[in-house]
Amino acid sequence: MKHTTIKDVAKRLNVSISSVSRAFNDKYDIKKETKELILKTAEEMGYHPNPIAQKLSQKKTFNIGIVVPEFVNEYYSEIIIGIQEVFISHGYQVLIMQSDENADQELANVKTLINNMVDGLIIAPTMESNNMNFYLKQYQKGYPIVFMGRVEESLPASKVLFDNKKWSFFATEHLIRQQYKKIYHLSGYKNLSVSNDRIQGFLKAMDKHKIPKENYKVIEGGLMTKHGIAIVEDLIYKNDLPDAFFCFNDLMAFGVIKRLKSNGLRVPEDIAVMGFTETQMAELNTPQLSSVKQPTFEMGKKTAELLLKLIDKGPEQPETIILNGELNIRESTLNEKVTDNT
Repeated sequence: MKHTTIKDVAKRLNVSISSVSRAFNDKYDIKKETKELILKTAEEMGYHPNPIAQKLSQKKTFNIGIVVPEFVNEYYSEIIIGIQEVFISHGYQVLIMQSDENADQELANVKTLINNMVDGLIIAPTMESNNMNFYLKQYQKGYPIVFMGRVEESLPASKVLFDNKKWSFFATEHLIRQQYKKIYHLSGYKNLSVSNDRIQGFLKAMDKHKIPKENYKVIEGGLMTKHGIAIVEDLIYKNDLPDAFFCFNDLMAFGVIKRLKSNGLRVPEDIAVMGFTETQMAELNTPQLSSVKQPTFEMGKKTAELLLKLIDKGPEQPETIILNGELNIRESTLNEKVTDNT
């Protein structure tokens, strides 16, 4: 089907293209009768403005690219909802690509979006991303990019982060105050900045409360339920179970609980379990899982607002936004013999 153009409308009425354009743009220098006739004729002919042409005339595509590592849990989905709310209200479309935790795929996704002339990018890097030099070169050239999540606070670019050290400290301190004596932290991959931040928070709590070194341990785990299962199996085999586990995220915590229960151990009566990055399943699990809730929706909104600022005002000093969370205590860490005053 042929797309009706301004030229077609002008030809039908035997008027100039500029007259049709002025009518569409509600300019003052066109007679009211002429404008009404042009608009009526355009509607009869099925004319619709060409959004691509309009965008090109403004030297913008009004498209934003988002690249995230995965969609396994709702964490990134909730962030994207926040991003979309901001951009859609400003007339933008959001193009979303996921990298399946693959650095090569991540780079390919970013290049695809840049080649399709998106007005800006939001990037949440994969766990083994080695693409930062390429991204920073684009950023330093003035291309609007905002990073979120798994990047260092020292990164010389605009970013939105969560205060992982602080909330890891609070989560660990809760376990200490519940009088669990032997506590193991199952970390994420140690090449992730968020993993190291949570390790630092864990160790800071141990240091503050003068917990003997033989009573705590950091075990590199991973990100998934299967990693929690595998670690517990190994610790059972070694007869080296703690009084409490503090897990890198909820998915790992669910794996820990599953394997403990299948071996006849009760949570929290025998071993307590703390999660992080609270999922919707935290309250549906049996027992309900204690976890640190991150403000995912707000994180998405702040990231979008930061990118809009870069698009509208151009390069500025890199801005870093660090968000706080909430410690939600539930059944999986409560010691019936203790009242936690945190």
